[in-house]
Amino acid sequence: QVQLVEPGGGSVQAGGSLRLSCAASGDICRQCSMGWLRQAPGKGREGVAAIRIGGGTTYYADSVKVRFTISRDNAKNTLYLQMNSLKPEDTAMYSCAASGDWVTLALSAYGYRYWGQGIQVTVSS
Repeated sequence: QVQLVEPGGGSVQAGGSLRLSCAASGDICRQCSMGWLRQAPGKGREGVAAIRIGGGTTYYADSVKVRFTISRDNAKNTLYLQMNSLKPEDTAMYSCAASGDWVTLALSAYGYRYWGQGIQVTVSS
């Protein structure tokens, strides 16, 4: 089965940058998607960014468009999230996820089957 590993965590001042990585093992189907989702204290889980494996189509939450970039290194089977111009409201637990089949809504947490352990990102003002 698919296993997802997210090394490290991150703390940064507002306006700074962080890069999250997620190393995958096992096969992720071409019609599947991978994504980054986050949950802040007192708030629901939010899809941040997603990518369709086969075609590379990307999706972003309105709150992170332009500032965040999702990418995948196929040779390393690793997913990345480059986060720039970070804001305090970006503080959350971030999780890498992969679907087990085609998902209609790539930013919806309900479509994902495999999950990383989650990493804390803290942005101070």
